[in-house]
Amino acid sequence: MASTMPVFADLRIPLEEVLKATNNFHDDNIIGHGDFGPAYKGQLLWSGKSMKIVARRLDRKHGLGDSAFLTEVSMLSNLKHTNLVSIIGFCEEKGEKIIINTYEANGSLERFLDSPNFTWTQRLRVCLGVARALSYLHSYEGRDYAVIHRFINSSTILLDENWEAKLSGFEISIKQPIQRKDQVLLCDPIGKVEYTDPATEKTNGVTHKSDIYSLGVVLFELLCGRKAFIWNEADRFLPPLAKHHYENKDLQDIIHPDLWNQMSQKSLLHYSKVAYACLKEERAHRPDTKNLIDELEKSLEFQLRRENLVRPSLFSF
Repeated sequence: MASTMPVFADLRIPLEEVLKATNNFHDDNIIGHGDFGPAYKGQLLWSGKSMKIVARRLDRKHGLGDSAFLTEVSMLSNLKHTNLVSIIGFCEEKGEKIIINTYEANGSLERFLDSPNFTWTQRLRVCLGVARALSYLHSYEGRDYAVIHRFINSSTILLDENWEAKLSGFEISIKQPIQRKDQVLLCDPIGKVEYTDPATEKTNGVTHKSDIYSLGVVLFELLCGRKAFIWNEADRFLPPLAKHHYENKDLQDIIHPDLWNQMSQKSLLHYSKVAYACLKEERAHRPDTKNLIDELEKSLEFQLRRENLVRPSLFSF
């Protein structure tokens, strides 16, 4: 059967090589299971190079459909940014549809939300990385379209060996043609409800400000050290909880205590202000990526100043 994506033929990797890399999709190689399907770590020998990879295998029964495979390969093959996950290739053979990405050593951000060892400074750098990735996606520079990601959450933000953010999860992303840059793109609501822009249902579609809302939820996850949805808690949904405490000026009650003890209050001021703005009901009241990056950079700057002040002098007695 011929490939459905001949235009990306240079990215095609034979199934035989993927099977070798993942030890025949052995269960011991599974590192996660997302909406696309199971993800396997492996060591791929390709084009004369040996590299660590993640092979994500489309699960048609419990995961997304073939269109998700086509969308992700198309997106990642044309998008290049330091804060986006990189595609090595794909496999479309014997009924299998597999996407092969670079291996990000520290896995998903979701794993570290409540970690006391994941510092406030590290969290700020991760936020900035994702905001810069969004700025690139939402820009028309060098392209006749922008990209609305639609699936930003703490499981689609990966962390490399240096704790740099790499945005993944492009299987439901959509292109926004330049001639429609200010319009709502009609689409069915999809993704995790706790990250979904509430205006999506009212307008039957999304804009780039829908991504801003989702990132705002992640910002509060990082601040509070908890997931956006926890089934067995009274305040199971984080967005309304975070907004309530911000408006009542008692954010300290929900901030992760280990973070509270290490953060600059000016850093918190800039961070919480822009995170709260991201969750505004009206899309027009949410910041764009430039404003978001500016505020996060200020937050990081104040945090680094504090760290320099409290760092003991080399000549102190």
